[in-house]
Amino acid sequence: MRKMRTIFVLAGGSVLLAGLLLSQTPKKRKLSLDDQFTFVSVGDPHCSPDAKWIAYTVGTTDVKAEKRDSDIWMVSVDGTKDMRMTSALEAENSPRWSPDGKYLSFTSSRPGKTKGTQVWVLDRNGGDAQQFTAIEKLRLSGYEWSPDSKRLALIMREPDEPDPADAKDDTAARDDEDARQRPRPAAPEAAAGAKPKPIVIDRYHFKQDVQGYLHSTKKSRIYLYDIATQKHELLTDGEFDENGISWSPDGTKIAFVSNRAADWDRVPNNDIWVVDAKAASTPKKVSTHNGSDSGRIAWSEDGKWIAWLQGGDPKYGAYNMNRLVIAPADGSAAPKLLTESLDRGVSNPAFTADGKSIEFEVTDDRTVYPARVSVRGGAVERLATGQKVYGAMDLSVKGCAAAIISDPYTSGEIFAITASGPKKLTSHHDPAFAPLELGKVEGVEFKSTDGVTDVHGVLTYPVGYEKGKKYPMLLLIHGGPNGQDAYSFSFQNQFFAANGYAVLNVNYRGSNGRGQKYQSAIFGDWGHHEVEDLLGGVDHVVKMGVADPDKLGIGGWSYGGILTDYTTASDTRFKGAVSGAGSALQLTMYGTDQYTYQYDNEIGQPWKNPEKWIKISYPFFHADKIVTPTMYMGGQMDFNVPIAGGEQMYQAMKSIGKVPTKLVIYPGEFHGIQRAAFQKDRLERWLGWFDQYVKGIEPKEPAVGSAGGHAK
Repeated sequence: MRKMRTIFVLAGGSVLLAGLLLSQTPKKRKLSLDDQFTFVSVGDPHCSPDAKWIAYTVGTTDVKAEKRDSDIWMVSVDGTKDMRMTSALEAENSPRWSPDGKYLSFTSSRPGKTKGTQVWVLDRNGGDAQQFTAIEKLRLSGYEWSPDSKRLALIMREPDEPDPADAKDDTAARDDEDARQRPRPAAPEAAAGAKPKPIVIDRYHFKQDVQGYLHSTKKSRIYLYDIATQKHELLTDGEFDENGISWSPDGTKIAFVSNRAADWDRVPNNDIWVVDAKAASTPKKVSTHNGSDSGRIAWSEDGKWIAWLQGGDPKYGAYNMNRLVIAPADGSAAPKLLTESLDRGVSNPAFTADGKSIEFEVTDDRTVYPARVSVRGGAVERLATGQKVYGAMDLSVKGCAAAIISDPYTSGEIFAITASGPKKLTSHHDPAFAPLELGKVEGVEFKSTDGVTDVHGVLTYPVGYEKGKKYPMLLLIHGGPNGQDAYSFSFQNQFFAANGYAVLNVNYRGSNGRGQKYQSAIFGDWGHHEVEDLLGGVDHVVKMGVADPDKLGIGGWSYGGILTDYTTASDTRFKGAVSGAGSALQLTMYGTDQYTYQYDNEIGQPWKNPEKWIKISYPFFHADKIVTPTMYMGGQMDFNVPIAGGEQMYQAMKSIGKVPTKLVIYPGEFHGIQRAAFQKDRLERWLGWFDQYVKGIEPKEPAVGSAGGHAK
């Protein structure tokens, strides 16, 4: 708070009145590593039927307990009231309003009549939360209310025995915006009292990160739950995975997503189906696309039309760009592509109240914005501008439109989307961000080293940047490759900016947001165009006079780690590198990770095309050419990019013995590092490695790790 002190000064017989503003506002400070645990994640907004409230989730981290929690909140549409609705020790997720307005429901594994995740409700008239479903021997992963509020559609599957995830809230995987900090299920053999059994597998796609070995024949299927009788019935016959449920406005039908191909494990061809909302009904396929069709599925108010997302050719699945399609709900006509004129990926469609248009989100060049198109097709109308990222839009209730919006200087908050523009309703991040001095963030655009391709990125300046002064710079590479670095807050970037680094993010070819051709340009040719684009970005920032060409570092996670290996094997300018969850001897990934379909259809089977496999493994076969000191990292239980990828490069560098190297393995962790102590340890090690080899500062060993650099 500021105070005004008034001073009277006598000069030449006159009285001068001077106001001196003495600021008592604390001086802003640089972001610290521990600040990451003060930030929350805001997600999953849903408008109430009366259009007066928006329910949503807030995720927090308990560092000491090594636990991630999520609670239900609701904010009034005018922004005058913001209330926390749950506070149990167990996470609550998936807030939904009953259409009659009587209940605010959610999922939780809190103690109740039965174990495992169940649907709970808060009565709008008051009182404590009550357990709504009490279904044993089935594991819940999603639910939706019927329009008359008399039934629920539940997605459930029979659990394997033993199944430790029965005690977890599976819906958190879908609803938590901050997936990197989401609790993960324990390994099956870790279940209390469980005796290990042989794992017998006969599937083509037989492993998946977090899930582990895919030996189960249990399927996620749709059940109808009658609220009056508290009984549930299976909606459809057959052994197929079903998800993406969406009720028709009159409650007589349900649309859903399912792959019902004969050899569904080898054919990634999800389709849209519509079925009568009564037990043992036969669904009708509405989509005709030979590829992935997905939700969320939107119904027109009159129930005659549905809209959904249509992917591309399955063989380009790693570079998929969804488009918007519409079709009669009865399947009487072929689906029509509505966004043919828009060479960008779309998501989250919803019909407007008048049924004449569909609104959705567009991923476009470092932003995500809302847009609208007529149900007849034609030009796409952009509904917002600026360097922002919109997400999780809810347009299901007339008179209420909600979204999560973020920008480079704050994390996402709940906004009401109004005719005059977005209106901020929540301020969960304000206390954490208020005392921080952040680095300036701006977009950069440049030519790739091929001299032809236009490439775009994001540059974060070091805190306290002085124009004309050159700074150490880190090239930090996003994963995917089908992702993008956007105009949204990045703790990692700001952490390094607070420690004196400029940080460059490059949306190399293969990234989304620049159209299908740009996205699929690296098909079957990894480590080529991406490296050209990354180095073009480095050249550009050096020419800007921001980056010191003699103090450059590079790092990334997942495909960002893979590209770190490709780049250090191609260029010698980097003084320090961190390759997280990466791989270089790609041939050995076949059958050890979860991407066999992609390999078979993009690179070819190794015994048929060994030369190509050797070509894309060039970082390993040129390890003796790498001069950059590199630290390799990964989760011990990672099935996405197994730790073997980092171990192989570490061993190669260690065997050569010419360049400093280190290997850090996080026990019990999957592809994403979950434990708060390990999250902190990882960034501490990154900073220490870059400080040592990019800045030349004497290293300090993080407290979590043991001597030699391996995490405990």
